[in-house]
Amino acid sequence: MSQTQTTSSNSHEYYAQTAINHLSVPDKATTFLALGDWGRNGHFYQRDVAKWLDIASYQLDAEFIATTGDNFYDNGVASVDDPFWISSFESVYHQPYLFIDWHPVLGNHDYRGNWQAQIDYSQKSRRWQMPALYYSKTLTLEGGATALIVFIDTSPLNPDYAHSDKYQAAFSQGTKKQLNWLEQTLSQSQHTWKIVIGHHPLYSSGKRYGKTDAIKDVLEPILTKHNVDVYIAGHEHDLQHNQIDGQRLVHIVSGGGSEVRPVGRYPFTQFAKSTGGFVAVSLNDQKMALNFIDHQGEVIYHHALNANSANKANNAQLNRKAFAEREETKEKRKEQK
Repeated sequence: MSQTQTTSSNSHEYYAQTAINHLSVPDKATTFLALGDWGRNGHFYQRDVAKWLDIASYQLDAEFIATTGDNFYDNGVASVDDPFWISSFESVYHQPYLFIDWHPVLGNHDYRGNWQAQIDYSQKSRRWQMPALYYSKTLTLEGGATALIVFIDTSPLNPDYAHSDKYQAAFSQGTKKQLNWLEQTLSQSQHTWKIVIGHHPLYSSGKRYGKTDAIKDVLEPILTKHNVDVYIAGHEHDLQHNQIDGQRLVHIVSGGGSEVRPVGRYPFTQFAKSTGGFVAVSLNDQKMALNFIDHQGEVIYHHALNANSANKANNAQLNRKAFAEREETKEKRKEQK
């Protein structure tokens, strides 16, 4: 199991009795959970969501939890010893199956405080694993297939923050270095799946409908160019699936970690609900399943997609190339003998 704490037989009975029903998961899948906009001292739906996050982690044997930012409201944390680490994180997500790795990104509210402290907390916590403002992780799936998970910092990409004293720390990060890194990371990775996680959505069916163009214009061409399968964001306090007709790229908003806001329906809206909750991402070498789970433990939406044929073709091409290189090396060794 992925979790690092042992549990009694009584607790196993608890998980069996409180199981999440109607989950749709591919065979031999690897799962991670996406949670966003959560850190509010346990208020609103935060504790309810934490309960079902733990149950989902147990039931799906989750590898890790990805956060989509706004980890601490309203003004981030001041240091690694800020009391918010206890009141908004450690004391809320205390359940045994939440003691797996957490891989966060920053949201705009996190930039109102000491953003470096959220990186530094990785040295203090067994589970909080944030090595940098942007970074990547590779999951090895059943049968040897791989999924690339890329965590990015979207606040510096928002030009509106240039004129806000609250977000000067974000704007001062610049964008060129990160975007070059993102291009390189995605272009050099021939994986079965590519998933990018950031804070700001490119499309929104919520409060910020029509206000995402600046970041969308920067990121969408990069994500589509490199055959990214799913972009997972937060920022909006709800759960959404948005998708443009004719595009493969799936846009997920998982921002229901605590407070919620109203949603609407637009041409690209596949699903949107004003609710607390999170998204479970389960994938094998052929399929990916996205289960939207609300603060009452109900699966309220499900979406599945098949592995990108372009990525499969790239993998096959690489395998053929590697095989040819090995055979060529063998022949050269024979000749040398």
